[in-house]
Amino acid sequence: MQRFQRIYQRAAERKGGEEALRALLPDNIKSPQQLAMLGDDRYLAEMTKAIFKAGFAWKVIDKKWPGFEEAFWGFDIGRCAFMSPDDEDALCADTRIVRNRQKILTVPQNAVMISEVRKKYGSFARLVAEWPSEDYIGLLAYLGKHGARLGGMTAQYFLRFVGKDGFVLSRDGVYALIEAGIIDKPPTSQAAIRKVQQAYNHWGQETGWGLAEISRILGLSIDAPKK
Repeated sequence: MQRFQRIYQRAAERKGGEEALRALLPDNIKSPQQLAMLGDDRYLAEMTKAIFKAGFAWKVIDKKWPGFEEAFWGFDIGRCAFMSPDDEDALCADTRIVRNRQKILTVPQNAVMISEVRKKYGSFARLVAEWPSEDYIGLLAYLGKHGARLGGMTAQYFLRFVGKDGFVLSRDGVYALIEAGIIDKPPTSQAAIRKVQQAYNHWGQETGWGLAEISRILGLSIDAPKK
């Protein structure tokens, strides 16, 4: 396994020095205490934003987002969990949002999931806040199993948007992991995903940096070959 300092220096050289590189690192990562204080409505909102951005132009969703907040009742968990067929039909005709029925239906499904988590943990925010970084892939697996359309990159971007310290397996980041000898192809198996987590944990101990910082540096350290 490569020492992360080598990867860091390569990224710094590519981006014009260490100061320039540091300016490109994530600046929205929250502490566990801050994550726990967020309302569960904000978690549902960020889930929904990530789901609607998947396979779509992000700028369009960002521009329309105030309309999403209005259309989905501020992402109130109870109201969204009990969305009626009439609500669904109205939303599918609502020009304030992107009218994708399947994605619209994830809102009540994920609101129910959040409600179930509340019964066990007190809040969904607490679950996310207390989940250890050393088992970040466990949180991704939980969301993929219990949430609607929260598999793969969607869950990773949702957690990044909300401020959870975690990695995003971008194309460049995956290629950097391959170059570092961690994996030999994009990780799809559980064994490969565990190797990625182990590498992040090792580099975190080496550098003292969080998963999000390491993830961003990996992505900036190399360009994946064009297909």
